[in-house]
Amino acid sequence: MNKTLMSLTGAALLAALHTTPTQAMVQREYAFASALRNGTPLYREEHLVRQSEGRLDERLVLYRCLDGSAFARKRVRYGEHPSAPSFLLEDARSGYREGAERTGDGLRVAWTAPGEAEAAAQLPPGPVVADAGFDEWVRASWEPLTGGQSQSMQFLVPSRLRAYRFEVSPVDSGDDGLRAFRLRLGGWLGWLVPSIEVAYDAQTRRLVRFEGLSNLRDDAGDAPLKVRIEFPDPPMPVQPSIFDRALAEPLVACRVQPA
Repeated sequence: MNKTLMSLTGAALLAALHTTPTQAMVQREYAFASALRNGTPLYREEHLVRQSEGRLDERLVLYRCLDGSAFARKRVRYGEHPSAPSFLLEDARSGYREGAERTGDGLRVAWTAPGEAEAAAQLPPGPVVADAGFDEWVRASWEPLTGGQSQSMQFLVPSRLRAYRFEVSPVDSGDDGLRAFRLRLGGWLGWLVPSIEVAYDAQTRRLVRFEGLSNLRDDAGDAPLKVRIEFPDPPMPVQPSIFDRALAEPLVACRVQPA
């Protein structure tokens, strides 16, 4: 990390299920990403979430090519600000990096384009939603959203070193068991920039589908990928050591997009 971003089965399953309240518990969930335009499989995600005493601590995401090689990693630290956590995304394909770090002055954001020096800025004071903190914001805003009320929030765009006002509105999910929402830039820009749609399980409020611009870019590190990501199964407890192994797994520059 650089200075700006300091960043089951059998006995194993039983051990994870019987973790004491003072120990960290880790759950794992898989997601599968395909091209939004034609459904071509692109990559898969391995999400590891660490909790202690019922509190959300960290999320680690490994992004894997179809052959299983990990090409990117994101680490999210929630702390006292679950909707605006510190995070760092690193992509071995192009060297692209982006993230934010919680400091005494608020949230500091930085990003590194392929072949360029890092750019960074301190966000002005005020509420902001960042990266995986969007899920926590949705859950905190669940009642008005599912009641048909649109909600606005400031969402961080690291490559612009600032947050923009977005409108989040309920939309038809096409499934009684799901609740879907559309995320769109506020104002006239909302008509120019593609929207994002997400769907959550109506009972558990678990994210099950994402459609739109990914936080990952193409193999060259230029344009964001347009993807459909599906989370088919709920998370399952795993041994805590799996989190540490994933954190140390080497990243390789495999190819995501078809040749």
